[in-house]
Amino acid sequence: QVQLVESGGGLVQAGGSLRLSCAFSGRTFSMYTMGWFRQAPGKEHYIVAAIGRSGRTTYYADSVKGRFTISRDNAKNTVYLQMNSLKPEDTAVYYCVARLGPIAITKGSFDSWGQGTQVTVSS
Repeated sequence: QVQLVESGGGLVQAGGSLRLSCAFSGRTFSMYTMGWFRQAPGKEHYIVAAIGRSGRTTYYADSVKGRFTISRDNAKNTVYLQMNSLKPEDTAVYYCVARLGPIAITKGSFDSWGQGTQVTVSS
């Protein structure tokens, strides 16, 4: 089965940057669409970004366009989320997700989830 392990979260001031990483194991990475969801306290899971199997297709939520970049390294079985110009409203637990097949963006489309990593942006 797929295992996902996130790293790179932490506390940062508004305007700062963080890079999240997610290590994938258990199956063939290049067959999986990867993504990042986040969940703020008291709110639902919210998709942040997704990337297709080859890396050529990406999706971003409107709230992060121009600030966040998702990428993948199929040789390292790793997906990244570069987060720049962070805002307090980006504070949330960020989850790495995986889906066998082409890109999708709904929560129910992803059947593998990591444990999450906390990102806190102070004002």
